[in-house]
Amino acid sequence: MIDLLETPPYCPSPFAYTRRPTRVVQVGDVGIGGDNPIRVQSMTTPATTDVAATVAQIERLVAAGCEIVRITVPSSADAEALPRIRAGMKERALRVPLVADIHFSPQAALLAVPYVEKVRINPGNFADKKRFAVREYSDEQYNAELERLQEKLTPLIHACAPRRVALRIGTNHGSLSDRILNRYGDTPLGMVESALEFVRICRRLDFHDIILSMKASHTMVAIQAYRLLAARMDAEGMDYPFHLGVTEAGDGEDGRIKSAIGIGALLDDGIGDTVRVSLTEDPVAEIPVARALVQPYNERSLPVTSPALSGVRETRRPYDYRRRPAAAVSIGGVTCGGNAPIRVENLLSAPPADEATARRALEILTRSAAGADTPCEILEVVVSRPRQVDDMERLVDLAAELAPDLAITARPTAAFLHAEAHGAFARLVRRVQRLAFRVHAPLNEDGLLKRGVGLDLAGMVGRPICWVLTPAAPGTHADVAAHLAVDLLEHTRRAGLPHTQVALEPGFAPGGVGAYRLLAERLAAADLHPSLILVDRPSAGEENGSLAVGARLGSLLCDGMGDAVRVEIRNARGERSDAPADLHRARELAYTILQGTRVRVVKTEFISCPSCGRTMFDLEETTRRIKERTGHLKGLKIAIMGCVVNGPGEMADADFGYVGWGPGKVALFVGHEMVAKDIDLAHADERLVQLIKDHGRWVEPA
Repeated sequence: MIDLLETPPYCPSPFAYTRRPTRVVQVGDVGIGGDNPIRVQSMTTPATTDVAATVAQIERLVAAGCEIVRITVPSSADAEALPRIRAGMKERALRVPLVADIHFSPQAALLAVPYVEKVRINPGNFADKKRFAVREYSDEQYNAELERLQEKLTPLIHACAPRRVALRIGTNHGSLSDRILNRYGDTPLGMVESALEFVRICRRLDFHDIILSMKASHTMVAIQAYRLLAARMDAEGMDYPFHLGVTEAGDGEDGRIKSAIGIGALLDDGIGDTVRVSLTEDPVAEIPVARALVQPYNERSLPVTSPALSGVRETRRPYDYRRRPAAAVSIGGVTCGGNAPIRVENLLSAPPADEATARRALEILTRSAAGADTPCEILEVVVSRPRQVDDMERLVDLAAELAPDLAITARPTAAFLHAEAHGAFARLVRRVQRLAFRVHAPLNEDGLLKRGVGLDLAGMVGRPICWVLTPAAPGTHADVAAHLAVDLLEHTRRAGLPHTQVALEPGFAPGGVGAYRLLAERLAAADLHPSLILVDRPSAGEENGSLAVGARLGSLLCDGMGDAVRVEIRNARGERSDAPADLHRARELAYTILQGTRVRVVKTEFISCPSCGRTMFDLEETTRRIKERTGHLKGLKIAIMGCVVNGPGEMADADFGYVGWGPGKVALFVGHEMVAKDIDLAHADERLVQLIKDHGRWVEPA
């Protein structure tokens, strides 16, 4: 078995962006990998035999900016429709590469080759039937299985090679073969080995027009699998490009944020050469999301690097999840760090000046969405003027009455600290006993605290303190902040304040992910373990700011970093916004990111596939109905799958499953065990609800 702890790094540097070097694989006129842009693709949803509808959707996808289009080819009849699809595309002057998506049918793959530029096969079902059988394989039996795989795959390779038709070896977490499951388990390592079995066959046959994917509905599993694949391929001298995606991501913002986390984290690692965002929506809606995710990397200039970073030892585990150790801190009764849940914060740019405004702010911040536990848990308030001491005292007293579970921290500005020779700060410390403090530590060009910004720690004993490090100017290197954080934490510990936290304001180079990784490693090297507050906001000019924030914060959370998360929304002038809609939006986005990584589950998770030509019912409408009935079941995972290709396998990642089993028919699952099939669609929703009740997982909506 492969030792993940001994597996070498998957990328040149975890602290600065460097794209993984790959060979170029041509898919028709579109080059994938190498120095080519990261490509955007999608998949058609009509039945492939409905040629007119398929061609019309291809036209819409191309108009939206799709560079490669995939078509499902589940049978020989679908393959025989491809020449007519090609003819229809020619009539409309559509020049876009086509990909034949194959499951279970090597014969359909062979029939499709003359009419497409790429064939996608799933190593879990191209030559195997899924039986969920438990069996031990001897080495001799396992090798015999590999010989059988080569016999099945060789005709397809011989058909593709002379035509320069590329091959995507696309592993799905939900459809690993029984052979792989029994040897490697339902793990990222199993996904990687499933693909490498096929890659090694291709290499023996001297076929190298290969692209690989590692898709899973669990973002953390997908990230770990792609990273591990990159490392294993590098060790074996392979340089094939990668197709990225989070499969069965769902719809709406949940689906977009899940995709941003899984795809964006990998892009930031330098991994990925083509992208498909899988939404349970019209596939045209996938294109702007995918384009927004790849744009920063296609336009990115060289990253800021530092020679000093070459000696930094990386302690995080990129191939399996372990939460970063952090000392627990009690902030107004709310525990942050240790084994506590990852907290969600909001920021107020000033304490409300009157009781009515303070009440409205507290109601907005602590009101939970229906069926979800999503209040603000820690509120940071900026205090800039001496007269705001009264406002803070009123806010804290009111919170004790209206929101006793809300912790409030004060962030005094430099001007406030020095007002009346620190008298204002002393009054705040004395009069508001429940307060913890967040103290900005602005840096100058030498990496020191700006002259005149200091803090008398004598009155702070017993109070938690958080150092919020701010760049002297955009682009200040994060290593400067990391060294300063070590100095500040050692200083506060000597002053008798062991309960500390650290946060980085956005703006440090080499970027949010690299900056926090570097900070964590510098702290670990100094044997310091404060809780980390992850702070992010959309950058100026980010049209899809929530996607970028989701990618950055999601990457860190999947690495085990972060004890609290704060998203800040800016107004049109670029200032922090205290508008009710923006406070609510910031809080809900933070919870959506936590849910998307599964480091904290606060609502029902729906694992729903994008429609394709195999789907047995209206997937968008069905998903909407099931969400309405079950969206209040916090923590439950429900899979809504259009067909049997990935449906049974994806049940392993869900508590209950609803799978298209034939035209107008549904099968129901508990885990990956099918408990009923051939249910009429008209009755399937009620049967699902009853199944959840029978297993004791139902609660009545509030």
